[in-house]
Amino acid sequence: MEELFEWFYRQLKKTDMYLVRYLSPFINWDSRLLSISGARGTGKTTMILQYIKSTYGNTPRDVLYTSLDHLWFSSNRLYDLAVEFDKMGGRVLFLDEVHKYPNWSQEIKNIYDGFPDLKVVISGSSMLKIYRGYADLSRRLVHYLLEGMSFREYLKMEYKLDFQKISLEDILKNHVEIASAVIEKIKPIPAFNNYLKMGYYPYYKEDKNAYHLKLANTINLVLESDLPAIENIELYSIANIKKLLWIISTLVPFTPNISELSSQIGISRNSLLNFLDILERAGLINLLTSDSKGINQLTKPEKIYLNNTNQIFTLGGDKSNVGNIRETFFFNQLKAVSNVNYTKITDFLVDDKYLFEVGGKSKGFRQIAGIENSYLAVDNTEYGFGNKIPLWLFGFLY
Repeated sequence: MEELFEWFYRQLKKTDMYLVRYLSPFINWDSRLLSISGARGTGKTTMILQYIKSTYGNTPRDVLYTSLDHLWFSSNRLYDLAVEFDKMGGRVLFLDEVHKYPNWSQEIKNIYDGFPDLKVVISGSSMLKIYRGYADLSRRLVHYLLEGMSFREYLKMEYKLDFQKISLEDILKNHVEIASAVIEKIKPIPAFNNYLKMGYYPYYKEDKNAYHLKLANTINLVLESDLPAIENIELYSIANIKKLLWIISTLVPFTPNISELSSQIGISRNSLLNFLDILERAGLINLLTSDSKGINQLTKPEKIYLNNTNQIFTLGGDKSNVGNIRETFFFNQLKAVSNVNYTKITDFLVDDKYLFEVGGKSKGFRQIAGIENSYLAVDNTEYGFGNKIPLWLFGFLY
């Protein structure tokens, strides 16, 4: 136990408090059992340590953060840790990398049932393994999802500019005034173009030159380690999935032929739809459907996007399609705060109310002329006018 506390204090000491992620103030940290999931590299561990440091100080005795891949657990059980922690008056147990611990969900269930005064927070870098373990905890668990950094958060980390998040309704009504306030402090377009290439994952600051290599390794880890551990997927199918991701990164927004894709990958149609759902939960793709219930109801996706534009540049490089980049950004940022669906009229339907067409600076209103609640989200422009809104402003939603 003492060894774990020493390690914990070292982690707290080196935790930077400058950029606190958007989700932290909205988490009910007083819940008896809560989980924080998110794709690999989105900053879950840092957010948890920041909360501990700001709430309990640098050397708390009744709070413990530990990672379940720590060597201590090679010869000690998680449940036994909870027993000892409770005896010494422990109040909150933060458990990271829970998927690295065998049978983690069962032991956490036993801890929850056996220690009613002990609060437990769990997280892990493998979203797929975390989701698989939720079944045992579904009646007890409060769950939160951490997205990657928004353009607003990137501006704070990279340029030390602290802008408030803005609701979609405010952007639609007041985008000229909002853009003006931003432009007083920074030229947004060069910063936005940098963010599209690197900035979605907070670890970009560690080594910008190696960022895309590290992101490629992360994608490979999900495909070659996480997926086979959860689903019965053959190696040749993984190779085909990598090819599919590359295609998505280089073409215009990808409209799939499910029957053809399932034949190429060597699985049934329903298995492929389930597989696409898994890839979405792993943070590798976003699926645009016409059904608000989503792909889990075996609804065919109308379009498949990579999860974020950083992935596009990592996989597609200079071959990346600019239209795909624009739509991927818009979908990624809006999906974090709204329901986004396919519509035959425009590129996106948001919250069953707003229609959006995404394009370049010269994009015209012909396609949406006379349609109520329709807007253009246009790239390479600082100011908008009327229902024509700069694309970069949709990076201030969270």
